[in-house]
Amino acid sequence: MAGVAVKLETRGALGRVATITVENQGKLNILDPPRMAELERVLAVLAGDAELRVLVLRGAGSKAFIGGADIRAMAGLDASTAREFISGLHRVCEGLRRLPVPAIARIEGYALGAGLEIAAACDMRVAAVGAKLGMPEVKVGIPSVIEAALLPQLIGWGRTRRLLFTGETIDAEKAERWGLLERVVEAQALDAAVEEWIAAILAAGPHAIRLQKSLIRQWEELTTSAAIRRGIDTFADAYATAEPAERMEAFLKRQRP
Repeated sequence: MAGVAVKLETRGALGRVATITVENQGKLNILDPPRMAELERVLAVLAGDAELRVLVLRGAGSKAFIGGADIRAMAGLDASTAREFISGLHRVCEGLRRLPVPAIARIEGYALGAGLEIAAACDMRVAAVGAKLGMPEVKVGIPSVIEAALLPQLIGWGRTRRLLFTGETIDAEKAERWGLLERVVEAQALDAAVEEWIAAILAAGPHAIRLQKSLIRQWEELTTSAAIRRGIDTFADAYATAEPAERMEAFLKRQRP
């Protein structure tokens, strides 16, 4: 549908890289229910692609990553329809978190409300200088919910409360200092920065990357001792394929005189 574009690029034997672009430039790439449903569908399809290695999520143009959810759509909600609306947005975020490969948020311009929740649901976030991030929902009479629950893990409880209670918008540099972004670069270097991460992921073992993504997701919800035990299981699972033996042998050959 118009509004969500998907590009699949095959990198030879290394597998595929997917780029999803939210296309709604005239309205800062905001998400309405049809776009949410299409994003959910696309993510489900990509999750089943055994050759997929990494996903990049971006907004069309340079003014916004995703400027939020559609306020016109939200203005007509009631208690019943509000539940379905926000559940649809949650399913998009959950699709990113359940995707078996890393998801990179490429942020240029505004990432507000739903846009910041979606960015938080990605595994890594890089933004252009000048990007603006915030959770302004309280300013229009609603709380920040769903994947805003990920923010304390990224920036701590105090800064989460600051963003959610005040509706403050912060710049990319502050977001990086807080831990909300992993990297900030000039706009003209944004694609190169994304490509650096893609290249590093493609250079790693594909099975190891998928195991790592799954394990990190589990770590978020387990106690420390349970997370360590799950890590032991995952380490053993890595040896269910030939990937460790092949890659370690190649490494050792390079080290031999």
